Amino acid sequence: MSQMMTGKQALLEMLKAEGVDYIFGNPGTSEGPIIDLLGDYPEFRYILTLQESVAVGMGEAYARAIGKASFVSLHVDSGLANGIALMLDALNTGTPMVVTSANYDARKVNETITDLANLVRPVTKWATELTLPDQIPSVIRRAFNEANTHPKGPVYVGFTSNALEGMAEMNIAPSRPVYDASRPSAEGIAQAASLMMDASRPLMLVGDRLSDDGAVEKAVELAELMGLPVYQARGAEVAFPTTHPQYMGPLSLRVSAQRAALQRVDTVLAVGSDPFEELFYWGDVILPPEAKLIHIDSDASKIGRSEPTDVGIVGHCGLALTDLIAALKERLSPGDMPEIEERKQAVTAERQRRREAFEESVAEKWDHKPMTPARMMSELSAALPDNAIVVDDSISNRGTMRHYFQARERGDLRGVRGQSIGGGIGATMGTQCAYPNRPVFGIIGDGSAMMTVQGLWTAANDNIPCVFVICNNGSYRVLKVNFNVYQEEILELPETSGGRLMYSDFATPFDMAAIANSMGVHGERITDPSQIKPAVDRAVASGKPALLDMVIDGSL
Repeated sequence: MSQMMTGKQALLEMLKAEGVDYIFGNPGTSEGPIIDLLGDYPEFRYILTLQESVAVGMGEAYARAIGKASFVSLHVDSGLANGIALMLDALNTGTPMVVTSANYDARKVNETITDLANLVRPVTKWATELTLPDQIPSVIRRAFNEANTHPKGPVYVGFTSNALEGMAEMNIAPSRPVYDASRPSAEGIAQAASLMMDASRPLMLVGDRLSDDGAVEKAVELAELMGLPVYQARGAEVAFPTTHPQYMGPLSLRVSAQRAALQRVDTVLAVGSDPFEELFYWGDVILPPEAKLIHIDSDASKIGRSEPTDVGIVGHCGLALTDLIAALKERLSPGDMPEIEERKQAVTAERQRRREAFEESVAEKWDHKPMTPARMMSELSAALPDNAIVVDDSISNRGTMRHYFQARERGDLRGVRGQSIGGGIGATMGTQCAYPNRPVFGIIGDGSAMMTVQGLWTAANDNIPCVFVICNNGSYRVLKVNFNVYQEEILELPETSGGRLMYSDFATPFDMAAIANSMGVHGERITDPSQIKPAVDRAVASGKPALLDMVIDGSL
């Protein structure tokens, strides 16, 4: 039944109907009408941030954790622009979010009013701006539908002040689930199965969009069925149990050994991932000419986008894997088992060899001062509670971090996609909001942390009891690492200068513990490995937000 109400009331009524619990926001004058009305809606918990990237980071991580769209409220054009970088991460990860901001009076079109929808269209799945109050219910309903439907992603809705303050007859009806788990093409599955059966050196590449119910379990089943080594594509999620003996870790084209390994494969099965996405240009085609690429994805725009694809299958990743497993089981015979078992043993042995080689490589400096990233990560992983969730924004120390921190279930270890640094502080808090009964630790590079250090105030203000662990190496170390790769691998120079790269060291060090304490978050500065376990125990026992400022070696 329709009711007469203002646009701003219709917005909040729609959010209530959608089951929204949190509003992550940074308000401005144009959002004042919404803020003023929130006192009548105690069911919403408004998380006030001091910078928009913190709000977007929180909303993005919260949405991934709960599996449905979050709601983020930003400010007009300036605030919206601050959130764009992390909205791009959300788009590429496939994170459902509804992002809004309010504009000025629509009659100011001759002055300075900004086309907000056009501003964010490149980083959203759908974007629109409203000028009439009675547009709000149906558009918010569509926004949640768009965000939550595969391929999932962020959407944007803008409101002029006319739309918020105007009165109209409104129908408050929420979105309903769209059951889009479409069966993939039977022909595509048959072709993929044939290529997999013919393969002697296959590889599986999993990514963020392997998020459908049961999809990860099906990926494990397929890997075991065919004896596949499994790599994680660039992204924000761990889409395969990292403790599994066939899991080989993240795939990075910046590692020459991994590029060489790709030249030895004859078939790649990419599922819900962006195959070979990278910062640097490594050539138009990555795989050798004889290799075949099978790509299964819920997002049709990702298939064949860069690497030539032999079989592209659009559909629900879990259902596609289920059908592919069934097709392979029909084709497999007892005679195939020895080869598959041999592949399994080879993969398991190679995983173990790599882990042992890593341990040997860090042993010499194990007692180095300042402590090495490896020592820090080892001590920290041993100190965390068993039910802890870890958010990885460790930037240049990600490889080391992923060696020591394992994830048995999807969600135990969450990443920050990192196409723009600065997501870690918000992502840590957003994850804690989604999991109030589990300890959440964010492992964050110092340069990334300083991008959104205002978020520490939000943690204190709303008593979000997560623990921020800062990898304080006193530099933008990732710039040095990347510049070395660029000079050595791309330019093929005999010597690299990344270690001396100008403007990448913080000559005036950050005292992150002092910054935290100034914002109401308990901070401790840690310079010795023996201090880590007691500090972790104190942080967890406090039930309040805390920051552990780990001073580590930043040399290359």
